[in-house]
Amino acid sequence: MTDERTDAAAATVGAGSADGGATPHPFIRPYRPADRDDVSVICLRTAAGGGDATGLYSDDALMPEVFALPYLEYAPDLAFVVDGGDGRALGYVIGVADTRAFVEWWKREWAPGFRRRHPAPGPPTGREPGFTEAQLIDAGANPDRMLIAEVDAYPAHLHIDLLPQLQGRGMGRRLIDTLRAALAERGVPAVHLGMDAANTAARAFYDRLGFHELPSSRADAPLLGVATS
Repeated sequence: MTDERTDAAAATVGAGSADGGATPHPFIRPYRPADRDDVSVICLRTAAGGGDATGLYSDDALMPEVFALPYLEYAPDLAFVVDGGDGRALGYVIGVADTRAFVEWWKREWAPGFRRRHPAPGPPTGREPGFTEAQLIDAGANPDRMLIAEVDAYPAHLHIDLLPQLQGRGMGRRLIDTLRAALAERGVPAVHLGMDAANTAARAFYDRLGFHELPSSRADAPLLGVATS
């Protein structure tokens, strides 16, 4: 699905700068396989309460393998990136339309390989994340964690991450709007997300977009939802 707004934004790439050169402008476009490594890097660099999680765990691949790459494998058509104007992705939104079906796919297709790659926590890094490596590995091996109490009313869920240079420029809102439109086209009524309680800037962002707390939300593990249209 291509949103009309992405086409309009794409048309601005290469607009002339004051010195006659081309000034790239970020724009939203559908994910393509060449973006996979960029998505992994963005996920890692925003995974510590919105900050850089590089070196936080024994393997920097863990965060992307739990919170980004399975989505690209399962639903690449529901992944959208912010292209910096040079082909590189600087932000993304990824999601699935049917969380129940995604969980079953994860058990069958993703979890076995994940368990082989990450059978146990690695050596200590000297850092103490609130979300431990053992918890992160369990999250990758056991997708039933995604079956929240409200999953039937909010069947879709999403993850969104932007590198710091894109934050505060309206791209996050446009990414969310793009995914919501894609879900609405499929007849999906509502979408939910979980977030790090420590990321107060993200919470303010979701509040501005009309997300609200779900009944099963907790102070230490907020769950938010919104209609797709």
